[in-house]
Amino acid sequence: MSAKNTRPHAIIVMGVSGSGKSSVGEAIAQALAVEFAEGDALHPASNVEKMSKGIPLTDEDRFPWLDIIGKTMRAALDRNESIIVSCSALKKSYRDRLRTAVAGNLFFVYLHGSKELLTVRMGARKGHFMPLSLLENQLATLEVPTGEPGVVTVDIDTTVDEIAKAALRDLKELGVC
Repeated sequence: MSAKNTRPHAIIVMGVSGSGKSSVGEAIAQALAVEFAEGDALHPASNVEKMSKGIPLTDEDRFPWLDIIGKTMRAALDRNESIIVSCSALKKSYRDRLRTAVAGNLFFVYLHGSKELLTVRMGARKGHFMPLSLLENQLATLEVPTGEPGVVTVDIDTTVDEIAKAALRDLKELGVC
């Protein structure tokens, strides 16, 4: 087990739409008594409009959003505060861009689930701008973070509380909390 990281840190709860990033992120933030930032709320209006229409985002659409998330995390760390953010972070290049924004003091909780489970969860959501039709695109875009530093993978086939507990246990193994 690593020594506990005593500096403030940023944690991104990542995965495709429907994996529970917001719910799990909020639960982890509450358990650690730190700020939670909803990544979807940081999307430029043009991104939300595209996704609402079922149009997949391009890298060019995502880069400004990722930069906002990076600045949000950097601001918290500069205040000597830890932060949890929900963000799909689908590609390694996106995760690397976010790592650069916070000088490497970033950990990821990757929420993994089957396509069937994700489909059921997305179908049950009400009032979210991301339609079920974009799940296929997200799954095709996802570069699973296996082997990347500072990443824990948690299966989502259980309750939010159990997912958050598993994530916290694995983050503790990394010395994060």
